[in-house]
Amino acid sequence: MSGGGLLVAGTTSDAGKSVVTAGICRWLVRQGVKVAPFKAQNMSLNSFVTREGAEIGRAQAMQAQACRVEPTALMNPVLLKPGGERSSQVVLMGRPVGEMSARGYHGGRQESLLGTVLDCLERLRSEYDAVICEGAGSPAEINLRRTDIVNMGVARNAGLPVLVVGDIDRGGVFASFFGTVALLSQEDQELVAGFLVNKFRGDVSLLEPGLEMLHGLTGRHAYGVLPFRHGLGIDEEDGLRVSLRGAVRESAVAAPAGEEVLRVAVCAVPLMSNFTDVDALAAEPGVVVRFVDRPDELADADLVVVPGTRGTVRALRWLRERGLADALVRRAAEGRPLLGICGGFQLLGEHIEDDVESRAGQVDGLGVLPVRVRFARGKTLARPVGEALGERVEGYEIHHGVAEVLGGDPFVSDGQGQSLDGCRVGAAWGTHWHGALESDGFRRAFLRVVAEHAGRRFVPAPDTSFAALREEQLDRLGDLIEQHADTDALWRLIESGAPPGLPFIPPGAPA
Repeated sequence: MSGGGLLVAGTTSDAGKSVVTAGICRWLVRQGVKVAPFKAQNMSLNSFVTREGAEIGRAQAMQAQACRVEPTALMNPVLLKPGGERSSQVVLMGRPVGEMSARGYHGGRQESLLGTVLDCLERLRSEYDAVICEGAGSPAEINLRRTDIVNMGVARNAGLPVLVVGDIDRGGVFASFFGTVALLSQEDQELVAGFLVNKFRGDVSLLEPGLEMLHGLTGRHAYGVLPFRHGLGIDEEDGLRVSLRGAVRESAVAAPAGEEVLRVAVCAVPLMSNFTDVDALAAEPGVVVRFVDRPDELADADLVVVPGTRGTVRALRWLRERGLADALVRRAAEGRPLLGICGGFQLLGEHIEDDVESRAGQVDGLGVLPVRVRFARGKTLARPVGEALGERVEGYEIHHGVAEVLGGDPFVSDGQGQSLDGCRVGAAWGTHWHGALESDGFRRAFLRVVAEHAGRRFVPAPDTSFAALREEQLDRLGDLIEQHADTDALWRLIESGAPPGLPFIPPGAPA
């Protein structure tokens, strides 16, 4: 027998679907419910590698953590990784299956994946008491409804009730709620059970008359009003405001354990991927992280990070056009700390041969590290473990580029002196490993070396646990749901589905 389920949709992109889904998951698991997350189709450059070597969206990996279960490819069967304005790499069940234009994908490929999506959802529902699904964008994107496999398409086929989340901080939330329902067909409207207001500031009593009028207009209740809270972002999809909402821009920098702070500048390269790598740095007391796109912004940085990118050659061109490339080369020559991660590591090398990602052929890198990179058609997906700076370090790899290291010192080794990945020359490091800075001992050791090279009297705090901070963050999301949502009504919805007799709101979807 299938377990209960719910689809969390939104009036817009970034309405808070990922955060609300994670909060519901954490609330349920604290009630003793065995729960799993699900997102049929995710478009994101923030991805993660599961234990079985499958690539999924980081948001679903974090939602699995909220559920206290191991993430699997079943939780995100389709991942689209943009490579430009009009094309994306399609990752199916954790493995890349090719590049496709948006027109080609919505022209038929998407519909053909519906069976895979529904099979994955049914498997999860057979194994868990509840599955909390996340939609994408808005369910009222009427131009895409015919091929939809992530919003009402999956809700209709799986019989899932739908909760619509609206970001009131943007304004127009009542019109967005009403318009979302009114643009759905009668069959789709029958599954839309109600609304959840997100990011409310002020006195809730002032909002209640509007919610009552909305109920009168639609026959649907509000399931809660979540207050605005700083620092609640988890690893969502794309846009700097998403990752940095929780880790950098909206959280105060704690006082340093030493005498001085450490300033980290992250180059905001095009098609930036897994920029969540720097969240662990931002979690350290006394570490100030900012994203930059001008060479003068590197001047006072104690550490510069060149993050991952889905377009290594494109990012290299961007760095040169903006004068950042010369600034990075000068920085390395002066012995000032520099870290390249994945694509950032590749472009710091001497030479790139790319007939796969950009099809640019032979390209000169920045020459900071003695590395030659050749792009392979197969993608490396791994969860390696090693040792760096005398500390255990774990990470995950997602890359087509194969690096040949021709000199320098190993960055990550197997503990026996055998290099596992990357290299170091002076105060310049490079690695393919994402997530390495989440290893607390290694992060502290790395920051001590950076501070020494930078001449800063910075001392890492001895007790910062990134994993514990993540858990606290997820518990705060669970608290939001428990304290500000109608949890009894929410559970009835998950267990029994949308209430019968919900009225049709004209005009409905266009014919």
